[in-house]
Amino acid sequence: MFGKVLIANRGEIAIRVIRACRELGVKTVAVYSEADVESLHVRYADECYFIGEAEPSKSYLNIEKIIETARKSECEAIHPGYGFLSQIPTFAEACTENNLEFIGPPADVLRRMGNKVEARKAAADAGVPVIPGSLEPAGNSEKALAIAEKVGFPVLVKAVYGGGGKGMRLVQDGEEMRRILETAALEAESSFGSREIYIEKFIPKARHVEFQILADKKGKVIQLGERECSIQRRYQKLIEETPSSFMTSEMRKEMGEAAIKIAKAINYVNAGTVEFLVDQNGDYYFLEMNTRLQVEHLITEMVTGIDIVKEQIKIAAGEKLAYRQRDVKIRGHALNCRINAEDPYNNFAPSPGTVTNLHLPGGLGVRVDTHLYNGYTLSVFYDPLIAKLAVWGSNREEAIKRMRNALREFTIEGVKTTIPFHEKIMEDEDFLKGETHINFVDERMKRLLPEKTLTDEETTALIAVLTNQTGGEKVKALISKRERKAVSLWKIAGRERRLRRAF
Repeated sequence: MFGKVLIANRGEIAIRVIRACRELGVKTVAVYSEADVESLHVRYADECYFIGEAEPSKSYLNIEKIIETARKSECEAIHPGYGFLSQIPTFAEACTENNLEFIGPPADVLRRMGNKVEARKAAADAGVPVIPGSLEPAGNSEKALAIAEKVGFPVLVKAVYGGGGKGMRLVQDGEEMRRILETAALEAESSFGSREIYIEKFIPKARHVEFQILADKKGKVIQLGERECSIQRRYQKLIEETPSSFMTSEMRKEMGEAAIKIAKAINYVNAGTVEFLVDQNGDYYFLEMNTRLQVEHLITEMVTGIDIVKEQIKIAAGEKLAYRQRDVKIRGHALNCRINAEDPYNNFAPSPGTVTNLHLPGGLGVRVDTHLYNGYTLSVFYDPLIAKLAVWGSNREEAIKRMRNALREFTIEGVKTTIPFHEKIMEDEDFLKGETHINFVDERMKRLLPEKTLTDEETTALIAVLTNQTGGEKVKALISKRERKAVSLWKIAGRERRLRRAF
């Protein structure tokens, strides 16, 4: 086992990894930016090091600085958490070159599965169904149109190196295809540094189901059951649950075996998820592979009793998986709600600021992963996720009731959060019946959360916080120009590279 591990991340996931290391008797090193001087993960670690300005490119994405810090602190391994550098092949390579163990899959696997077309090929070669569409990038408009006409409209135009719904466009017909291809390519280049796109058949009212896998360095792979992630907004997950309410035991077995096939075919190592879409007929298709720890891993831990983060560290240290597939038992039902610092009544606009009152829910089967505390100031430079609220119940009905109570107990004052949104979902009749799909939220948004316009006082306060944290006067102009229209203020705050350059 390692003696010391550096966590190349921040916030609640850094704390989560630190806790796992403590249980394994491993010392921890935290890194922090200018915006995170008072962050809780800095206090939790055995050692902490300042790595740069608030802007991620100058701190949490600064490979050279993080490697230098790991060597200086005499670490043996680096855990990247999720986001930031967790799926960057060059970072994994830099770790290897500096005799540091990267707690994740090898660089060649990151590179291959980060290319969505190559990932589709890997799944097809393993005999797993893939969504009809491209097995090569669509090099020009003629090729893209030909593929779309072959699989049938509507289709999705997607970035080859995309993820999280970025650079994705739904196209209804050939005329629209011709109009948006160049725009889609530019969006892909802006977000991911590559103009390459591919075409995929659009599956209406599909369910999003992912299988958690663990793979050691000896070639042993197991799956820990599925998580359903169909409650999404603009392809961003909001609520996850396990097991899926519609899955049969036969289907679970078949999809789980498909996930293992893909992992073995690419020589996968460590934790990851194989993602599928399931259509209304119950047919499943490979979507992509997430080559890292997932935000929602905690609900799998709750129903299996297996600590995924500890397993990640053990695998990286060269230990064999202690579990066989038959050892994995699913007990009860678990739900996870992502609590974001966003205003659900105003197009999920960001709500940076200082937490003035915090009360965490508790009781049997309730878990909260967070880095919040009273007096903590939320920065606009990072993801709006501020807490993960997970509950376990003996069945789905009990888990939902427990989640309702936990949401009522959860108090966060000083900033707006998505707690009211989650409360609405937990009362929705179709959700209660398990009748969900990836367009579920978008179809119900106006009914669930009637949009409210920001008052002049709220707008002034938001502009002041954003301008203060980013140091950019252009924030004022950008917000004023949009005059409270439906726009992502997180983009204005600088989370997208294209807009960050404006500051």
